[in-house]
Parts: sequence; C-alpha cells; structure tokens
Amino acid sequence: MYLELPTCLLPALLPQVFYRQSHDPAVEYKMNHQRRGVALIFNHEHFFWQLMLPDRRGTMADRNNLKRSLTDLGFEVRLFDDLKAEDVQQKIYEASMDDHSNADCFVCVFLSHGVDDHIYAYDDKIKIQTITDMFRGDKCRSLVGKPKIFILQACRGDKHDDPVIAHDSTDSSSEALVNETEVDAAGVYTLPAGADFIMCYSVAQGYYSHRDTVNGSWYIQDLCETLRKHGSSLEFTELLTVVNRKVSYRRVDVCKDVNALGKKQIPCFASMLTKKLYFHPKSK
Repeated sequence: MYLELPTCLLPALLPQVFYRQSHDPAVEYKMNHQRRGVALIFNHEHFFWQLMLPDRRGTMADRNNLKRSLTDLGFEVRLFDDLKAEDVQQKIYEASMDDHSNADCFVCVFLSHGVDDHIYAYDDKIKIQTITDMFRGDKCRSLVGKPKIFILQACRGDKHDDPVIAHDSTDSSSEALVNETEVDAAGVYTLPAGADFIMCYSVAQGYYSHRDTVNGSWYIQDLCETLRKHGSSLEFTELLTVVNRKVSYRRVDVCKDVNALGKKQIPCFASMLTKKLYFHPKSK
C-alpha cells in the first residue's frame, strides 16, 4: 500500500528533492564518458636569452613522468616543448574550442618559470587567468560541470621554507638525494573564477619550488608516484594531500646555493570542485 500525493504538491516537493541530491556529500563527477579527456603538457627547459632565465635542467624527466602517469589514467596526452607565448595561447585556445562532450575532464600542465600571476613561455610570460578563462562555462560549454585540472610546477616567490621539528615524528626524508637541487624562479599565483576548476601548485605562495637536475621536480616526482599507486582508487583532493605530505618530507641536500641546504617545500591546491573526483578505471 502506498500514499499517492496530490498533483498540486509535486512542484513544491521537487526543489526539496533536488536540494537533497545536489548537497549529497557522496556525489561524484560522472567519469564514464567515452574518453577520459585531453591532457596538455607545456614543458619549458630553454628560454629566449633576453629573458635572462636559467635553463630548467631535469624538466624532461618531469615531462616524461607525467606523460606515463596521465596516459595510464586514460588521458590523451599532448606534449609541447619550449613553445613561444603566442603558440602556447593558440594551442590552449584550440583545446578550449574542441568538443569535450564525450570526455570526463580536462588537464593542463605547465612546467616552467613564473613571476607574479604569470607563467613563462619560451619568449614571454602569459597571465594564468588568461589561460583559465578560456575554459569558463561561458567560453567552453562542452566542459560545463566537468573537472578542469591545472597543474603548475613553478616557484611562487623567493623565500626558502625552513625545517621545523614535529614532536611526534621525524621531519626529514629517508631518501638521500644525490643530484643537485635548483629552484624555478619567481612567483606564480592566481585563482580562476568559475566552478569545477582545481589549481594544483608545486609550492605554497611566496616560496621556492625545488627541482632536481636529474630526477625532475620534487612535486612532479611525488605526484606521478602517487598517481601510479592510487590514481584509480583515491579521491583526487585526498591524493593531492598525500602528495603534500610526501613533498614535505624532502629537504635540499645538494645545491650550489649554500643558503638553500636543508630547506623544505610544501605544495598546495585550490579547489573549486563541486563533487568528489575519482579516476575510475575505464572499461576496455
């Protein structure tokens, strides 16, 4: 036996049903589209001499590491090395104009130097918000309601993070770094307007981001390792928290700058996601 509600009550009840569904803390992004999506990787090792920026030794290790990790998760990875600013913006514009209706999400990665709210291409800097704005809901409709992930490996300031001792654990890495550590110069900060973005930064605002000249940056090394181990099972913001912890255990052991020895690093992320994000394995 069931109670049939009067038709006149249904309009009043529908908003309540929608409210309960839209505020369910367990709700996840739909990740069963035909494709996982596109991942753009803009890798910058060399720069125009007039910029007076040092080469980013070790960035090719980051590039290749990310390609493997993102490909394993089902992304269509597109690699771009040392593009000029105009070409970077053209590639990003083309991606924003693509049809993403049969894709789960979108990823864009920058491996470069940065300053203020800009990231460097080969010959000039680009404002980060100019890039993210191309993927707002009013500009890229096929990604509305889908995760838009931006990963930035670059410094966000000129300060070194000092080590402190925790009372209930050791604050050092068990891994001995044998290659030299460098920093990615200057600062990067910005937040895009609009929902379903997540900005993943290699370091907190105001600090140096460290990069090994052989193995690549600390952040990308630990991000890729965590993606390989837990990428298809762990919620993405929880995974990023694991990466934060892994990077925080590291310290500078070998560096030409003696003032950097023993220094630390902590990544951060700014989430405008509205649901839980899982990269569930794609059915074959």
